[in-house]
Amino acid sequence: MAKITSQFLEQQLEIMKKDGIPEDLIEKIRDKIKDEELEKEQLEYLLNKIFINYNNALVETSEPVGTVAAQSIGEPGTQMTLKTFHYAGVEEFSVTQGLPRLIEIVDARRFPSTPAMEVYLIDEYNETEEKAIEVHNRIEQIRIEQIISDVDLDFVNWQIVVNLIPEICERKGIDINDIPEILKRYKKKGTIKREGNSIIIDPGIEDLQSLQKLREKILKKVVKGIRGVKRGLLTPSDDGKEWVIKTEGTNLQGVTQIDGVDDTRSVSNHIHEIEKLYGIEAARQTIILESQKVLEQQGLDVDLRHLLILSDLMCYSGSIQSIGRHGISGSKSSVFARAAFEVTVNQLLDAGLYGEEERLLGIPENVIVGQISPIGTGRVNVMFDLDANLEILKQNKK
Repeated sequence: MAKITSQFLEQQLEIMKKDGIPEDLIEKIRDKIKDEELEKEQLEYLLNKIFINYNNALVETSEPVGTVAAQSIGEPGTQMTLKTFHYAGVEEFSVTQGLPRLIEIVDARRFPSTPAMEVYLIDEYNETEEKAIEVHNRIEQIRIEQIISDVDLDFVNWQIVVNLIPEICERKGIDINDIPEILKRYKKKGTIKREGNSIIIDPGIEDLQSLQKLREKILKKVVKGIRGVKRGLLTPSDDGKEWVIKTEGTNLQGVTQIDGVDDTRSVSNHIHEIEKLYGIEAARQTIILESQKVLEQQGLDVDLRHLLILSDLMCYSGSIQSIGRHGISGSKSSVFARAAFEVTVNQLLDAGLYGEEERLLGIPENVIVGQISPIGTGRVNVMFDLDANLEILKQNKK
């Protein structure tokens, strides 16, 4: 049997291209086959199988793709767990998974319940742990309460004494001499000074309640890092080739401005933040990737095309819309379609008050009035030409 040549392979792929196989699929076939030593019969058999499978996977004209997508995402959704996943060895560091996360995505929640980022680093910083810790210390938000032993209230001199822990300050890369400058707004009209490992603030207030309120504000003051990033976890990447920072809390705009961060690969699970920073196309891609991640973690196999329909529907207007009465279902032009979804009486009353028109173009509205829906075979109209038919009958009689 004759082995294939690169010229023969290109001829066969050109035939497949003429038969309607898309360019990207042909590229994948070329990449897979070019290093294999196949015989002509084997190649023909393989390409025939690909052609048959591709045509079987095509969507029929007028197929209800939205309904199929809803079923294909909804049914596996019932198999999901309701738990949150905890990162090993890190207290209170969890990320929502399974059905709650999928609901968050399709509801287009303004704030995810467990915002998180994966921050990738540029080559200079991602190879050694020491260099990666430098970037980590720039990103992780450090508050005063994390670097102190206590904050005393001196009611004799009406002062606030902040007792710092020098070991923690050193580990986090914080210079104690910089702390008075950071806290200077809390001295009000009084003074602020350093004595050893303590910062003494005299705000010039002689009122117990005001002093306690000021103490609480000082504890929450951010000394270093990006606001919103509560905690960072430095871990090796999945392939073990580089160090990656996984964070609890998101602020992608702030993180991408830090030296050492690779802003082309760093991602957030906060879809609205991605939309604000990078635009609607990036947000659409995030919806697809986040949905895929949730389904794969649960071991569910959902065709990508169903997720593409979901993401396209959520983003086609130019901003992210939820799947529900406050988003897509509530903004449909059809009165009956809106009424069939939720708050039926209100929808019909409002439509009557404003004189809305129902054109019966969609599926729910035609089901409601008992007509054939414009879907599948219902999309096709067969017209009968009576005059032409009579002519044929007359000719047959002759």
